[in-house]
Amino acid sequence: MVALRRAARRRKAPAEGVLAAGVLSALMSTSSVFGQSPPVAAAATAAAGGPDRAPRAMTTTAVATAVERADAKADLRAGKGADLRRCLELADRNHPNLLEARAKLDQVRAQLSEAYFAPFSQWKMTGGMAIAPTVRGSAIFSPNTDVALTNNLGVAWRANLGGAVPLWTFGKLTNLWKAAEANVEINEAGVDVARDAVRLEVRRAYLGLQLARDGDRLLREAETRIQSALTRLQAQVARDEGDPIDLLKLQTYRTELENRKAEAEKFLRVTQAGLRYFTGVEDLKFRDEPLQISPHALKRLGAYVARARLHRPEVRQASAGLEARRAQVALRRSQLYPDLAFGLNVGFSTAPEVADQINPFVLDPGNYFRFGFGLVFQWNLDLLPGLSRVAFAEAQLAEMQALERKAAGGVSSEVEVAYADVVHWQKRLRAYEKAVGYASKWLFTVQQAIDIGTMEEKELIEPARAWAENRYNVLNATMNLNLALAVLAQKTGWDAIAPR
Repeated sequence: MVALRRAARRRKAPAEGVLAAGVLSALMSTSSVFGQSPPVAAAATAAAGGPDRAPRAMTTTAVATAVERADAKADLRAGKGADLRRCLELADRNHPNLLEARAKLDQVRAQLSEAYFAPFSQWKMTGGMAIAPTVRGSAIFSPNTDVALTNNLGVAWRANLGGAVPLWTFGKLTNLWKAAEANVEINEAGVDVARDAVRLEVRRAYLGLQLARDGDRLLREAETRIQSALTRLQAQVARDEGDPIDLLKLQTYRTELENRKAEAEKFLRVTQAGLRYFTGVEDLKFRDEPLQISPHALKRLGAYVARARLHRPEVRQASAGLEARRAQVALRRSQLYPDLAFGLNVGFSTAPEVADQINPFVLDPGNYFRFGFGLVFQWNLDLLPGLSRVAFAEAQLAEMQALERKAAGGVSSEVEVAYADVVHWQKRLRAYEKAVGYASKWLFTVQQAIDIGTMEEKELIEPARAWAENRYNVLNATMNLNLALAVLAQKTGWDAIAPR
């Protein structure tokens, strides 16, 4: 029994190293999220001045940027850092794609305002001042000649105001307004589309950051175990009590661990750079919090499909686009008819050096005051080209109707795919959690057997590998489940179900 205990003590020293080797082997054999985040890497490239079109739309004012930086520094002083909710708020304010979408919305709102007022602003005023020669007499006799420049000159001035107010346009104005209003609705939904896409990328980057940090903690735990075992094993080999081959194995694992740590540090920086680009705050720090499962309880598929058909911004865009096309068809048809309006014209001219002709049958361009008003009309008689424009607008309407049906079917399909992905990762997460429990029991049992000398240290590699691999798989599945919920939130237009 004494010899058995001594053998157990000799085996116990490298057992911790075998466990760490199993952890490292699992991390090396498991596909890492670090290589699966091209949007974050693209954002980091764009932040560094890469070939991306979004920075052109970055029009954040200096005052807003200073306020956001002050808020970020206040979070740091409070020892918190920015969490996911804070990153989403900053991205909503600062992301270039959202700034661009809001600028386009402002443009079409200005066009709508112009459409409201332009038909009633068709007024024009002209006028001027000049010199005129002295002219006396009447239409029958004048002592002066028709020379424009003489020794006697005086100042003359005139002004004229004219315009019309539309009374009946056969639907031109109302259909123009409907089309402009529908264009505003399209761009309002476009802002929501851009915001949903930005929020998905922010969540993807933030979840990747959390996974990178949790993976880094797992690597550091493995490093601690390997370093402790490596120190003891080096001392044993120096006393000829340890196996030099085991020492070489641990040294090799330690080198690979350093490589993995370097990779983890790299992608920590990549995700942080991406988040800083998304949020528009260059020196933003992030709260160190582990991955957690989103609290949303999954409902039946029909609830998400119905929600998407009502609230998905792309559906609203298609519906508004259809209304715009209908208004354009009606507008083209109304252009075949005349416009009726109330017209008004007022003008006067004064030339003191020119004799005023009081005879109403004499045209006097130098001195007059005249005005007139009445019912006027205008009719563009290009009827055959107008019919062609109507046919073109009807064809565009048919195209838009087909696109709306396509969008409605595509939305349902996208929701079903996103829902299936959530269910898939829920099942995988539960399976990995069970596997971690089984691997822990397996590892504990083998460790007990090694302690009493009935098993050798090499028997610990498989359970250690299984434990580490499934522990990392739980982290990876948690991240992918949260990301799947974020995708489902985007596909349904229901942002409340996404991780926050």
